[in-house]
Amino acid sequence: MPDRPVRVLVADDHQVVREGVCRLLDALDDIDVVENVADGLAAVERAEAIGPDVVVMDVQMPGLSGVEATRRLAGTRPDIRVLVLSMYDDAVTVDRALRAGARGFALKDAGVETLREAILAVASGSVWLSPRVSDYVLQGYLNADDAPADPLTSREREIVQRIAEGYTSREIAEALGLSPKTVQNQRSIVLDKLGVRTTAGLVRWAIRHGIVTERPIDDSAG
Repeated sequence: MPDRPVRVLVADDHQVVREGVCRLLDALDDIDVVENVADGLAAVERAEAIGPDVVVMDVQMPGLSGVEATRRLAGTRPDIRVLVLSMYDDAVTVDRALRAGARGFALKDAGVETLREAILAVASGSVWLSPRVSDYVLQGYLNADDAPADPLTSREREIVQRIAEGYTSREIAEALGLSPKTVQNQRSIVLDKLGVRTTAGLVRWAIRHGIVTERPIDDSAG
């Protein structure tokens, strides 16, 4: 039992799910829900601002996905642990979440006591995995040498995310404090690295790799 309640931020784009999780957790003596948000970008911004012990993170959220939000938090605030709470239990989703820096992976059909156990475990520095996914996660890590390295830098991933969200080069430059020419150069480097030729192809790559969850745009976006 921790000497104080574990401070938790809940991120889920489905209001009913989010409010339900918050109510269940708030009823526990050893967990204190300090905030809840509806998308990945808000999860990163609010977690960096208030510093919860654990972020309970959904995977599929509009705009910035839970996987990419986890990656950003792992880079900027490694002291904040992320527990992914998802309805998806496939190997690809679990692998992406853990490689992004999640310390645990729980399923939405779990009971409140299981969720409590998972939160307390990751808050204490342990890794917690749902029994349904632990076997193939172990196999994946035993074969980790076969996994390709992430080809993009953190700045390149930021640019890819914004391109996939439909921002222009000028808007991206203003947001990141760069020149439009630098953004265009970075975009060309990314296209070469990934072996894609169009913005649509870049968006498809971003969706497949969990940087964004949805954003249809056309090849004319600059």
